[in-house]
Order: sequence, then structure tokens, then C-alpha cells
Amino acid sequence: MNLVPLSIDSIHFGQPLPFVLRGADGTLLAQKGFIIRNRDDLKLLLARGVQLYVDTDESGESHRAYVAGLQRMLIADTNIGEIASMKISAVEPVERNRPNTGPADWPELQERATKLLRFPQGGDFGSRFQALHEELLRHTTQTPDATVLALIYLSAQETRLYSATHAMLVSCVCMLTAREVLNWPEAKVLTLGRAALSMNLAMTELQDQLVQQAHPLTATQIAAVENHATRSEALLRQLGVADPVWLEAVRSHHNRLPGPLNDKTEAQQMARLIQRADIFAARLAPRATRWPMPVTAAMQASYYDEEQHVDAAGAAIVKALGIYPPGAFVRLATQEIAVVLKRGPSATTPRVAVVMNRSGMPTGELIPRNTAQPSCKITGPVAHKDVRVQIPVTRLIAMV
Repeated sequence: MNLVPLSIDSIHFGQPLPFVLRGADGTLLAQKGFIIRNRDDLKLLLARGVQLYVDTDESGESHRAYVAGLQRMLIADTNIGEIASMKISAVEPVERNRPNTGPADWPELQERATKLLRFPQGGDFGSRFQALHEELLRHTTQTPDATVLALIYLSAQETRLYSATHAMLVSCVCMLTAREVLNWPEAKVLTLGRAALSMNLAMTELQDQLVQQAHPLTATQIAAVENHATRSEALLRQLGVADPVWLEAVRSHHNRLPGPLNDKTEAQQMARLIQRADIFAARLAPRATRWPMPVTAAMQASYYDEEQHVDAAGAAIVKALGIYPPGAFVRLATQEIAVVLKRGPSATTPRVAVVMNRSGMPTGELIPRNTAQPSCKITGPVAHKDVRVQIPVTRLIAMV
């Protein structure tokens, strides 16, 4: 560990941290991607650590780029006021915008998506968006179960990165459903994924605020939510998106359009699938006023349309993910609690691993169970609030 002090004036409020913050003794104060919203948040960190430090061994390129920038300003004999006001950029170096070809780094993807969606006008939106979408597409295609597991599990864990995690989950669920169940052509799948990822572009920051807000929405907030689809379409046009199907799908993704998908235009089909995936994913995430809903309740909300009939798009999602999708917690006939790792041969027999024994104690190790056997069959869902164990998502993915 190589700790160097960090000037508090170099921190951007409202932007994800590009590295981990530590105290003088190395104590973790804030994870990479944590958002310091204002000076009150900063004061809380300083109260815990007195001085903020960065470990240059784990900070990656962000802190090194910051130091290099300071050195260039000093060599150029820059005015001391400009040097003092230099901040650490929340925008990744160009190299980081290229799709990763290795296993998914979900915390890093959450951070990238947060920066992209909260600050779309920060420059080079098209290439940053394309790189993120291509990486999500690759993970959804090559490791669909691990991708769904990671995003559902992370959705239920915290709220600070809600908008980015939600957008990625909806995009991946839509692409998976379109490819595996609806058999849409690949070009249509790609457009669908882009539309889902950008559906809430005009209210990303508001989304992150609302999930932590305990009081009712104000009139201004209600108006912003109600017209966000139209504003998101307009913002995408401003950023250079010209695909009419993509734009219409974003504009229409909250329209009430029940009925068979085949009776709809291409953009309406996409909008409907995005809407049902949006409903499903939103219920899996916590709010300041409620816990995450059990996965079966989220599935049911997506499965039935506005007239309480089976929805074609919602039914396709359930068929793609199963009744108990990866990332959900379930109770077994053994009275053990398990996490779903992978879809199984049927909607009710996924591959699972026990995390709590029948006495309600953490098992320590992840213990595989075959839910196709009557003795280990799933008897129902378990809410995240009832699972008193925290498991790193990397450990779960390693079991898939």
C-alpha cells in the first residue's frame, strides 16, 4: 500500500470517485464509484479519516493522470491559482472507453455507466456509449446467466448507483429475451439494447435522487418523471443519435400498449419489451421507503398487463429468465436458503447454492443443491432483507 494525501479541493461533487479513498492508516473510507454529493458528504468522510488518502498501487490510471497533469502545469509555469483549482476528472481516459475483452468487472461497469448516463454531454458520448453497449452485449451473449446474476444481485444491494445498474439490467434482459425467446434478428436486438440502455437519459440524476428520497415527490419532480421519455429522445437527438426506431422506442417506452407484439410496429415492440423489463427491474431495487420486492412479485408485475391479462412481452421475459432468475434468493424444501446461480432445465429448477442453513445461520461456503430433486425443490422466494449474509458478487459468478 502506497498512500499519498489527496487535496479535498480536487474532488468533483456529484461524480463517481475514480479510485478508492482511504484514511491515514489505510482504513477504507469510500469505494471506487462512490458519489460524494456535496460538502456535507465530504465532512462525514473527513470526520472518519481526518485526511483523505489514495493508494497509488490500487488507483489505476486516474490518480496517475491527475499527478501527470499537475507536473505538466508546473513545467509550463502555470499560474498557481489554476494549479490549485485543478480537479480529478471523472471522465475515463480514452483507452478505458474501449470494450473490455476479459471477464466482466461489474463495479467498473457500474462506474462507467454512471458517468456516461449522468454526464452524457461530457464529450465523446457516441464512442463511450458504443463501448459500454458492446461490452454488455458480449457478456449477455457469452455468459448470460452470470450477467443476469450480477445485475440482479447488485440491484438489490445499494441505491447510489441505481440508475446505471437499472439501465444495464433492463438492456441485458431485453437483449437476452429478444434473442433467446422472441428470435429477433441481431440488428433488431442491438437497437433494442441501445434503446433500453438510454431510455432514462434525461432523468438519470433525478432517478438516483428519488431512490434515496423518503418524502413524496414534488410537483416539479412529478413533471420531470412524466415527460422524461420525450426529453430523453430529444437529448439523444442532440447527442447525434439519428436511428428513428431507437428514438421512437425511447419516446414510447412508457406508453400503454398491451396486446400481441406482432400487432405492433418494430419500435412499439421494442418499447413494450423495455417497459415490461423496466417494471421487473425497478421492483428488485430498494428505495428509501421500501425493501427490494421478492423476485416473484417483480415477475408478476411484468407478466400481467394493464388489463390484468398475460402480457406477451412480460411472458417472454419470464420464459427467458425463469420464475426464479439468477441472483434471486429462494427457500428449499430442506428449509435452507439458497441463491440462484444459473437457469435450469425448467423454469422452477434452476441451479442454486445454499448460503444459509436450516437454522438461519450463514454456511460460509456456497453449497450446491439440485432443485430437480424433490428433497431440494424450491418452495418459494426469499426477500433480500431476510438474507443476513453478504457475498461478493465475484464469488457467486465463479460458481456459475
